Amino acid sequence: MDGTNVRVRGAGVNQRGIRDHNERLLLSLLQRHRALSGADLARHSGLSRPTVSTILRELEEDGLVRKGDPIRGKVGKPSIPMELDPDGAFSCGLKIGRRSADLLLLDFGGRVRQQIYTTYDYPMPDAVFGFLREGIKTLLGDLPPGLHDRVSGIGIGTPFELWKWHDLVGVAADRFRSWRDTDFAQEVAKFSDLPVFVVNDATAACHAEHLYGRGKEFRDFAYFYVGSFVGGGVALNGTVFEGSQGNAGALGSMRTTGPLGESQQLIDTASIHLLEARLVEAGIDPQILWKKPQDWSGLSRYVGPWIGTTAQELARALLSVCSVIDFEAILIDGAFPPDVRNELVERVRRYLINQDTRGLIVPKVEAGRVGENARSIGAASSPIFSQFLLNTNSGLSTL
Repeated sequence: MDGTNVRVRGAGVNQRGIRDHNERLLLSLLQRHRALSGADLARHSGLSRPTVSTILRELEEDGLVRKGDPIRGKVGKPSIPMELDPDGAFSCGLKIGRRSADLLLLDFGGRVRQQIYTTYDYPMPDAVFGFLREGIKTLLGDLPPGLHDRVSGIGIGTPFELWKWHDLVGVAADRFRSWRDTDFAQEVAKFSDLPVFVVNDATAACHAEHLYGRGKEFRDFAYFYVGSFVGGGVALNGTVFEGSQGNAGALGSMRTTGPLGESQQLIDTASIHLLEARLVEAGIDPQILWKKPQDWSGLSRYVGPWIGTTAQELARALLSVCSVIDFEAILIDGAFPPDVRNELVERVRRYLINQDTRGLIVPKVEAGRVGENARSIGAASSPIFSQFLLNTNSGLSTL
């Protein structure tokens, strides 16, 4: 679970095995545009019409694509677009958070079919894997038997170096530190033969925004996800870039300055755990932050100042990010209600006005769309993306 093996891959694939480049290209175009005719696919892909027709026929036979509703024009035959078949592939996604874990079943179209969650004081390994074991039984138990062989894997989104993020002592601390030596694939193999894909939780959230949120609007963007600990990801050339050790876009580790001039990281100044601490000091049960559906309306006295501080920190951080790569946009999302996200984004925009931006091209600052489920949806997308979609950055991590 350290930086050398955060990306675990299994050997299992479904249907006809690993999809070839052109198949992945067409599937990726359909995923991005939702529905396209054969002519549009040929135009976008640069492939010939006969080649596109042949590939689409094979993909339809494999149950990965289906015909959409006819589009009728004024003259000629109606155009019949193709779209991804939601039942073509499924995957399970587990998000391991500081205070809660979420498990969901995602279909090929990006829709969450079912979801369960649990809360805890700390994510101890036995509790997390027990939740995953029983949760998979629940999720797959409700899936029609004929679709079981279309489950492509289990994606797990987890904080990088999870074992360092706690304040436990004694036996509990020793149990928690066991995460360092945990082999996720081996643990899951005790109760499932599905391949396992492990990704940093903030990178997983970036994947979700790229595939199913506003990432479709931008070719290159940086992404901040504000959870118990703030993190992030980067999308380059139309694909999330994970890096050689799966830790690219570790924006939570960016340096910042504390109130006394001391060196700190962004996770120390722009994370929900700071709001949690304020609630504890005020005698308020912080579990209200993690309950679903989320409702922070009764916490405005504490949320308002937290938004102000977090917005200042994010404004400075995003300019630092853009000093390395001139991103077209910065997307901000998090484990909070939509109204909190929108207010945070608006405050970041305001703080940017007074920042020193000499030598920089100030990016658009936009709210993400996926929301609190981004990490679990992104984790679930990993098996599907790896087996069916095109990674335009493949090879960059190994150069």
